[in-house]
Amino acid sequence: MDRLIYLAMSGAKATLQRQDTLANNLANASTTGFRAEMQAFRAVPIRGDGASTRAFALESTIGHDPSPGPVMSTGRALDVAVSGNSWLAVQSLDGTEAYTRAGALQVNAEGQLVTLAGLPVVGDGGPINLPANASIEVGTDGSLTSTVPGQRPTQAGRLKLVTPEAPMVRGTDGLFRAADGADLPNDATARVMSGSLEGSNVSPVQTMVAMIAAARQFEQQMKALKGAEEREQGAAKLLAPQ
Repeated sequence: MDRLIYLAMSGAKATLQRQDTLANNLANASTTGFRAEMQAFRAVPIRGDGASTRAFALESTIGHDPSPGPVMSTGRALDVAVSGNSWLAVQSLDGTEAYTRAGALQVNAEGQLVTLAGLPVVGDGGPINLPANASIEVGTDGSLTSTVPGQRPTQAGRLKLVTPEAPMVRGTDGLFRAADGADLPNDATARVMSGSLEGSNVSPVQTMVAMIAAARQFEQQMKALKGAEEREQGAAKLLAPQ
């Protein structure tokens, strides 16, 4: 009886955590450059006096789905879709370098190139500043060419593009970083597509099916807990003094 309660309780808790992950994926099905989180279950024995005869089932996020999302043409000059396994470098809120696939760029009031979330885009020498009233073109190698009316086009900088050799880790801010926290080197062979954006790699249909399956699994675990309670009450009645 005690083992059944532990199994059903820990399984129900893990299923709720899985539903949270699936709900987050589904909410970002239309987020530019989003990478779906992946889930896995693992058994954790309960340590204590005597033999370890009880175990919790825990849901853990093992990483993200590295497959690319669909590329959509926008025709906007500052929209870029990073090709292959490369990433765009940005400056996070804490000042450290981080990486994203969200390539909807814009120029803020100070003339700095930023992401849609307002994070500065990192170039070869740090954040990129652009001339006022200039039209910007992005080359396939990430180079930025600015053209001010009445003047010749000039090189305004270059996007820092990195290609990690090992899987990166997603932070709580939604940005990715190297597993050891170090800044990744610039990859001169990385390429971008101007006038395009990469969509989320989340499949809404598959995610909805997984959420329904998780809900049914949670219901079964609740039924197991209810059955254990009813059997416990029945045993208590049989053992009660007459």
